[in-house]
Amino acid sequence: MVKGFDGEEGSSRVLNEHIAATNARVLRPHRHLLTHGVLAALALTTPVFAVLYWLTIPNGGWAVVLIVHLALVLVLVLLIAGFLGTAIQVSPARVRERGFLGRVRLTSRDQVGSILLIEVYRDNALDTQPNLFVCGTDGELLVRMRGQYWSRDDMELVAETLDLPITTTARSLTLGELRRARPDLLYWFERLPAVG
Repeated sequence: MVKGFDGEEGSSRVLNEHIAATNARVLRPHRHLLTHGVLAALALTTPVFAVLYWLTIPNGGWAVVLIVHLALVLVLVLLIAGFLGTAIQVSPARVRERGFLGRVRLTSRDQVGSILLIEVYRDNALDTQPNLFVCGTDGELLVRMRGQYWSRDDMELVAETLDLPITTTARSLTLGELRRARPDLLYWFERLPAVG
C-alpha cells in the first residue's frame, strides 16, 4: 500500500491515477547523491570493519563488532529509504513536499504569494547554485529547493505548474549576504554566522 497525494491509503495504481488526474508532477532529488553517499559509506566502513574482524576473531570479541556492523548497516538502509522517499509533488492546486526525515508538508496554491530564484555562491567556490524559495502571501517560507539536491529544470517546473512568475536577484549572493537580507529564507543552521 502506498500513501496517496492527499495522504489516503491506496495501491500504487491509484496513486498514479491520482497524479495523472490532478496533472501533478513528481520531482526527485539528484540520484547521483545516493550513489556517492553509499560509496563513501562503504569506503569508510569496509576497511575499518575488516581490521576489527581481523583483530577480534582470534580473541572471540567478533560478536560485538558484528552487532555494531549490523547496526550501521541498518542506519545506512534507513538513510537510503529516507532519500528514496524524498519527493516534491506539484500540481496547479498544491505542492506536497516529503522531506528526508519523512515530514510531509502540504501547501495549497492559494497560500503561495511569490517564488524567488536566487543564485547563491557555494562555500569556498566561485560558482553558484540556484535556490528556489516558494513563499507565502505573508512572506513565510513554504518550500525550498536547493541546487545541490534539485535541478534547475525541476525548480522552473514548480513555478510553471503553479503558474507564478519567478522573481530573481540582479546578482548572485553569498550565504552571508542572503543571511543579512532575508534570514527568514534560510534553515536555522544557515543563520549561524559560523556556517558562512
